[in-house]
Amino acid sequence: MAARTVLITGADGLIGKAVAEGLLQKGFNVVGTGSGKAPFTAENFKYEQCEITDKESIYSLLSGNKGKPDALVHLACTVDNDIPDIVGPAEDKMCATADKFIYKAAESLKIKDIIMISTYQVYATQKTREPIREVMEEKPATNYAKLKYDSEKALANALKKSSTTKGVVMRVCPVYTKDYLVNLKSKVYDAKEGCAFVYGYGDYGYSFTCVYNIVDFVYGVLTCAQDITYQGYYNVCDSKPISAKEIIELLQSRHEIGAVISRNYSTEAIKGVNFLFMPKEAKEEYRYNDMAIACSNISYDNTKAQRISTFRWKLSNTK
Repeated sequence: MAARTVLITGADGLIGKAVAEGLLQKGFNVVGTGSGKAPFTAENFKYEQCEITDKESIYSLLSGNKGKPDALVHLACTVDNDIPDIVGPAEDKMCATADKFIYKAAESLKIKDIIMISTYQVYATQKTREPIREVMEEKPATNYAKLKYDSEKALANALKKSSTTKGVVMRVCPVYTKDYLVNLKSKVYDAKEGCAFVYGYGDYGYSFTCVYNIVDFVYGVLTCAQDITYQGYYNVCDSKPISAKEIIELLQSRHEIGAVISRNYSTEAIKGVNFLFMPKEAKEEYRYNDMAIACSNISYDNTKAQRISTFRWKLSNTK
């Protein structure tokens, strides 16, 4: 059986590079595209530098000018991969145009699989501590959540009448690797005060996603048996939240933070976001830390995704 060829958008970004390298190691042919230069050179890896809004180039790649792909992994238009942390109207307009086009083009060319990356932020604010599952209500409140939720709907619309293309949506929690700790640090560091902080003993936690769990999940989807119904929505995240204490200990061991101050949570919780009157920063900043839910231990259930991948990576063994 011939090796599958996969087109990865945003292949020059943090997540895209890891997925490309992981699939190459598994014997796939990979075609990458991104706005920057090629992230690496390797056998069976071809790359074209172009903007995701360059419809002519994107369609040409989907058509096979560098090898006909039978799968599309759409990782462009993603914070931590290639768009700014501050998400505004320009990013929304760019992503809406690019996403709608690429999904329709892929379906028309009978690409077998489309895997897109979305965000955990699409879910409505939960009123209980029950783990958030894919069947729970979506109610995106931030600019980035709305952007990705619109992308989810664009994919669903493109595949509404398709009998050949399957779509998979990865709702991903903030990502990290051994050397990329920005999202972890944002939960325990106050940039305005210039110091790290903790409530109590730091035994509350946050859901994150090791980038290599994304790699394994994508590989799992691409190697699913033909008779398995795998299309749909998946929470792609580590199996257990990471505690504030673990984050602080790791950052201190890497000499990335100094002193840590203790704060009173009951006092600071009232500073949290009121979603009826959300401040501009909360809407625009991907890493805005809402103090009202800082100690809520909100978690995302990846049980459904575990049918496809083992989610073996965690903070202690990530590379």
